[in-house]
Amino acid sequence: MRETELSGALLAWYDRHAREMPWRTGPAERRAGLRPDPYRVWLSEVMLQQTTVAAVRDYFERFTTRWPTVADLAAAEDGDVMGEWAGLGYYARARNLLKCARAVVAEHGGTFPDSREGLLSLPGIGPYTAGAVAAIAFDRAEVVVDGNVERVMARLHDVHTPLPAAKPELTALAEALTPAARPGDYAQAVMDLGATICTPRNPACGICPWRDPCAARMAGTAPELPKKTPKKPKPTRLGIAYVARRADGAWLLERRPDKGLLGGMLGWPGSDWGEAPQDAPPLQADWQALEAEALHTFTHFHLRLAVRVAHVPEGANPERGSFLPPAAFRPSDLPTVMRKAFDLARPALETP
Repeated sequence: MRETELSGALLAWYDRHAREMPWRTGPAERRAGLRPDPYRVWLSEVMLQQTTVAAVRDYFERFTTRWPTVADLAAAEDGDVMGEWAGLGYYARARNLLKCARAVVAEHGGTFPDSREGLLSLPGIGPYTAGAVAAIAFDRAEVVVDGNVERVMARLHDVHTPLPAAKPELTALAEALTPAARPGDYAQAVMDLGATICTPRNPACGICPWRDPCAARMAGTAPELPKKTPKKPKPTRLGIAYVARRADGAWLLERRPDKGLLGGMLGWPGSDWGEAPQDAPPLQADWQALEAEALHTFTHFHLRLAVRVAHVPEGANPERGSFLPPAAFRPSDLPTVMRKAFDLARPALETP
């Protein structure tokens, strides 16, 4: 089957089975003349990086309700945006989100560039996001390759080279199938196919629009593809979080440096994270160690965070951080690991 026939069959399937998403302009809407909003496409693509659709939906709805345009987001306070992002992970995305929104407003009059090259000139936008926004928002014939697309291409062509070494080959195969007509719909169709039919486990080959030409189905190798190079075991790091509450109910918090893990996020003052963390209390107090630890897994390591709590008087003067009044403190503004520490500490600090 030729490339044009393959892409045509997939688009016909997509017209009937496209997933409904709050950021998506569906095929029927496109046929009716409705164009995608580049701001919503860009925002969703940034949020979806290394994050599931299910996890992103609520965040996307909150962001677009609070900041409905790129100009609204560009004018937002950094702390407000970081707080709304809390829990979604990979916090450099939130910092780059603001940088990009402000560049779009300051340098492009609030209008996103409509080409891959123009989008790549914006801070925080890499090749994947540039291609996705160019294709989906502006119908440019750009190849868009995420994990779903890699899996579909590996099975369609029975590619046994393990990832990540197979990425260039799978990208070339995906590019060959990208049509000149409706490339935005096609990009979303391949991702939908991987998410709903050509799934990692138990692919539903019987109802796949590419069932007949799929080389891996014919070879019986589909369930084992794509192959992946085994990952190295993640190391475990240790740390200490100090959770202090003042007599008037205020909590001692600090904003982490912009660079580094959890950059720009609110958190509890603490030690470095490593093999043997050193005591680093932010002020003199009667610190009590909790038995439970806040456990969290980042991309490259596991973290075991010891939690120490203390009640402190109203005149307490911390060396690091500042006290946030109860009315201004939202636990939801904390990144996940810091919220885990808060959940452990809260019962011990509810009453002086």
